[in-house]
Amino acid sequence: MGSSHMNAAELSNWPARRNDAPDVQAELLEFSRTVSAWQTPSEVLDALNHATISTSPHLSVLGAARFPLKATDWGAIRLGKSVFLHKDVPDGWWEEYVTLAPRRFAPALFLARSSLVSYTWTESRRMLEPIGVDLWSYELALKHEMRDGFTCPVGGRWVVAFWSKRVLCNILTPALRILLQTASTFAAQRLEHLAGPDVKRLGSRARLTPRELAVLRLVSMGRQASEIAKALALGEETVRSHIKKSQMKLGARNRAHAACEAVRQNLIP
Repeated sequence: MGSSHMNAAELSNWPARRNDAPDVQAELLEFSRTVSAWQTPSEVLDALNHATISTSPHLSVLGAARFPLKATDWGAIRLGKSVFLHKDVPDGWWEEYVTLAPRRFAPALFLARSSLVSYTWTESRRMLEPIGVDLWSYELALKHEMRDGFTCPVGGRWVVAFWSKRVLCNILTPALRILLQTASTFAAQRLEHLAGPDVKRLGSRARLTPRELAVLRLVSMGRQASEIAKALALGEETVRSHIKKSQMKLGARNRAHAACEAVRQNLIP
C-alpha cells in the first residue's frame, strides 16, 4: 500500500485529475460540515452513505460501533445503542455475526481497536494471515456478497465500517482514505452525542489492583517470580499471591493465560 501523505495542493487538485469521479473532497467534507444537523443515527448513516456512494460507487456504509471497555464483552454490545447498522446492510449478516463473534478473533476489529490506521479487510487479512477458525469473519462476509470492506478507527473508542462487492486495495486511493477517515470521525462524534452515555459499556471488567497489574505486566514480558519480586521490591510469595488472585479474577488457567487475558481486556499495555 502506498504512502497516504499528500500536501494540501495535491489533495485539493486530486478529484480534478480523475475523469470518472465527482468532487470527492467536496462531497465528504460537506458531510463533515453538516453532520450536526442529523437528528437520528439512521440519518447520520444515510447521509454518510450518500456521500460515500457519490464519491466511490463501489463502497457502501456498513455501520458504526462503539467498543465496549472490555474487548471480549459482547454482553455490553447492543444494537441501536452501541452498534448502528445502515439499512442496506445485507439481510442476515448481523444476526450471524453476533452469533459467531463472541470469543472469536476478528482481524479487522482487532486492528481498528489497536491502531489509528484505516485498513481494508483484504489488507488486514494479508498482514495477520488468519487461518482455520480465524477466517470466519471473512467467510461470513463473502457469504453475504461482501467481497471487501474498509474500517476506520476513531480514537480506539469507535469504528466506522464500509463494505464493497469489489476488492478495495486499488480503488481506495490515499486521498480518498483520508477523506473517508475524516468523515467517519465526524460521524462517530455525532453518533456519540445522539446515543448518549452507555453505562453498560463498562460490562464485567475485572477489577485488578495496581500491584496485580504491575505483576501481570512483568509476567507478560516473560519475567520469573524472582525477577518480578526484585523489580517491584516485593517478596516472591507476595508475587505468587498476586498472580493467583489475578488468575481467579480473570478466569485464567495459568499465569500465561492471565497475562494474555489482561492484554486482551486492555488492562495492561
